[in-house]
Amino acid sequence: MFTGIVEELGEVTGKEDLADSARFTVRGPLVTSDAGHGDSIAVNGVCLTVVDLLADGSFTADVMHETLSRSSLGGLDVGSAVNLERAAAVNSRLGGHIVQGHVDDVGVVLTRTPSENWEVVRISLPAQIARYVVEKGSITVDGVSLTVSALGMAENRAEKDGGDQHFEISLIPTTLAATTLGGAVVGTRVNLEVDIIAKYVERLLSTGSNPTVA
Repeated sequence: MFTGIVEELGEVTGKEDLADSARFTVRGPLVTSDAGHGDSIAVNGVCLTVVDLLADGSFTADVMHETLSRSSLGGLDVGSAVNLERAAAVNSRLGGHIVQGHVDDVGVVLTRTPSENWEVVRISLPAQIARYVVEKGSITVDGVSLTVSALGMAENRAEKDGGDQHFEISLIPTTLAATTLGGAVVGTRVNLEVDIIAKYVERLLSTGSNPTVA
C-alpha cells in the first residue's frame, strides 16, 4: 500500500529483456536505504518487488509481460526518470490517498497550460475507468496522488485519438520539480490508478445485500 507521495526521482540504469518479462535496475538511494529483499517499491505507480539490492543504491525488479503491456513501464529504457515511493508504514501519515500500486489503465498527456504559479495538465481518460473519476476526487498519475481539477469530453481530433474523455490536474511547482510529471510532454503515456474506494462502492451496490455473490 502506498500514499502517492513521491519520495525520490530515480533513474533506470539497466533493462534486461527476457522471453516474457523484463528485469529493471533502478537507482534510488533514498528508497533503498532501508529496503530489503522482497520489499515493495512503487515505480511510476506500479508496485514492484525488490529482487536484489546493489551497493550504489540501486535495486532490481522483475516485471512480467502483463505489467509491461498494461502500463507505461514497457516504454522505459536506460536513462528514464521514474517516480519512486516505498510502501507506507502503518504508523505514517497518509499524505496523499490510498494507492495500491495496481495500474487500472494508461492515459496520454494531451495538453499543458502553464500559468504563473501552477500548470494545468490535461490527460485522456479511458472509457472503462471514467466512471470512477470525479471532479475534486483523487487519482494517481504515474504514482503521484493528485486532485482532479476538471473533467470533460475530447474537443478535437487530436484529443479523440487519446480517448473520448479527459481530466485535468493542476500541478504546483513542487510537483513539477520533484516528479516526472514536470517533464511529461504532450504524447507521454502515464499510468492511471483510480480511487479504490469508488470500485468497492460500485461492487457493493451491484451485489445488493450479498456482496459475496459474483
